Parts: sequence; structure tokens; C-alpha cells
Amino acid sequence: MDAIENRQPRHLAWHETLEIHELVAFQSIGLMKLKKAVREVHDNKLRGLYLQTIKDLEANINDLLKFYSLAPREDIDRDMKDLDKGFYAGDLLALAKTSVRNYAIAITETATPEVRETLAKHLQKAIRTHANVFNFMYQNGLYPAYDMKKLLENDMNLANKALKMDY
Repeated sequence: MDAIENRQPRHLAWHETLEIHELVAFQSIGLMKLKKAVREVHDNKLRGLYLQTIKDLEANINDLLKFYSLAPREDIDRDMKDLDKGFYAGDLLALAKTSVRNYAIAITETATPEVRETLAKHLQKAIRTHANVFNFMYQNGLYPAYDMKKLLENDMNLANKALKMDY
């Protein structure tokens, strides 16, 4: 075995820390949405799917949070305020980001110029929406993109709120 494979890393690499951040933030918002919605699901099979997905997301988040202690940053000690605003803004940001990705992929599948132009126009709208929501979040301290410590702290607060939510 290679020497690198045998040793325990002292910290995560920056790029993997950011990927874990994306997963925790996205899944925490999804978990909160599912916990709010499951009360309204009356079909037993569909409700069972919701409950299983809730349990799976809780397990995923708990697994990923274990890596936060290995993130390349100082210890976390500040409380995040205004979680609800952050939840709704984060949900909107995730929608915009997913729209950008989906439109970019869809454009590569087009053969008809008019469809390509329409999708390109929609992609530009999604990019603008993403920028506007990001700027709102950044200006309101909800997405400290240039401060890894605060970024991960916000993730942990959001994840803990999602995990503690009743359903």
C-alpha cells in the first residue's frame, strides 16, 4: 500500500470540504422541506417514502457532519441568526443552481436552433436569478462565501436545525 493511503489525514482538502458543504446545505434544506410536507401526505405508501427519505437524509447529514472537525479551519463558536431567512434564501439558491445545471445540460441535447435559443434565454435568466439570490445572501450574512469558518458554521447550524425539527 502507498504511504498516503496508510496515514490518517490531519485535515480535509479545500475542494472536498466545499463539496461536503454543498451536500450538507442542500440536504438540510431538503430535510426541512420534507419534514414540513410529510404532515400533508395522507397516502400511506407515499408517506412511507417520505419518512424513509427523512431518515436517510438525517443519516447522511450526521455522517457528513463528522467530517467538519477535519475541515481546514478554526473551531466554530458563533451562533447563526435568522435561520428562517437563510432557509428560504438557500432553497431559492439551490433551485437557481439546479436550474443553471439542468438548462446547461439540456442545451447540449438540442438539435433545433429555436429550442437551443429558448433554452439559452432561460439559462441566462437562471444565471441572473442565482447571482441575485447569492448577492442577497452574501449581503445579509447568510452565505459567507469567502469565509470558510463561517460557511461551515452556517451549515452546521442549518443541519442541526433540520435534524431537530419535528415531523
